[in-house]
Amino acid sequence: MRFASLLFRNRRQKEGDLGKDHKVFDVMSLSGTNTAHPSPVAIWSAMSSVYVFWGSTYLAIRIAIETLPPFLMAATRFLIAGGILYLIRRSRGDAAPSRSEWTSAIIVGVLLLVGGNGGVVWAEQWVASGVAALLVGTVPLWMVLIESLNPTGRRPSPWAILGIIVGFVGIAVLIGPSQIVGHGEKVDLIGALVLILAALSWAVGSLHSRHAALPSSPLLGTAMEMLGGGAGLLLLSFFSGEFSRFNLAHISARSLAGMVYLIIFGSWVGLTCYTWLLRVAPTPFVFTYAYVNPVVAVLLGHLLASEPLTLQIGLAATMVVGSVALTTISQRASTRSKRQK
Repeated sequence: MRFASLLFRNRRQKEGDLGKDHKVFDVMSLSGTNTAHPSPVAIWSAMSSVYVFWGSTYLAIRIAIETLPPFLMAATRFLIAGGILYLIRRSRGDAAPSRSEWTSAIIVGVLLLVGGNGGVVWAEQWVASGVAALLVGTVPLWMVLIESLNPTGRRPSPWAILGIIVGFVGIAVLIGPSQIVGHGEKVDLIGALVLILAALSWAVGSLHSRHAALPSSPLLGTAMEMLGGGAGLLLLSFFSGEFSRFNLAHISARSLAGMVYLIIFGSWVGLTCYTWLLRVAPTPFVFTYAYVNPVVAVLLGHLLASEPLTLQIGLAATMVVGSVALTTISQRASTRSKRQK
């Protein structure tokens, strides 16, 4: 899910402000043209970038941690990406964040990037990147479920409840049969449980970010969260003993390329395209990334890394992706229906 939830929160809070400046990639201080009425080609090009770049991050993580310690790799990625993005946004005129905004950003960053992304990079040592993407793709289901448990939260519609049930049955199909009957494509059980907890942490962080005291600039807030999460991952790397096992001589060019890809295409290019799309395209269309990214991850893992693509994985993928689509679409339809009344 990466930075989508926190950007969507900022869009909801400052929708009017975000709609004032329609410059392609201007959010990253790059030049662009006026896009008050962007062409379908521009929109689909940006959307395709989000599909491919965010869908490919799971495979890039797997490659990066081949010779890089997982927590240290993730910490380096977010500290570099967040630090440069923070400097860009401050140089572009974003106001200096307050202490309370830094506190909120660190809390959200720890939930999203230490609990969420940290769980992913650790689990991908044993779990295929495509399977990891499917398990993390359940974040929207967790968000709906957690919100429904809040006394003041929104209750899920009947179709959303069905979607949640189908999604968790899909998880059982993905990791259950091989553990129970002892054959089929085995999924590391501990790794899968860590990924489920990572998705839960990301969902909690996403919901918390909606009400947290964060900067009005979505990209400045994102940069602060990357810095806070990166610092947390660095501490986790230290206390887990990665520093003592780290050897520069053992790092491969392939792993370094994976980390650079994550910084440039995962954190910067994908993020820029996504932020621009939120300004100029319908939100339901932009959020189709949640259904497409896991499919992209599974296919790339199979084609480029020879990860298995069995009937079991295909069935589970169909159930998980379909459940996310059903849940999110039905929740939006229910919200529109209530507003019309």
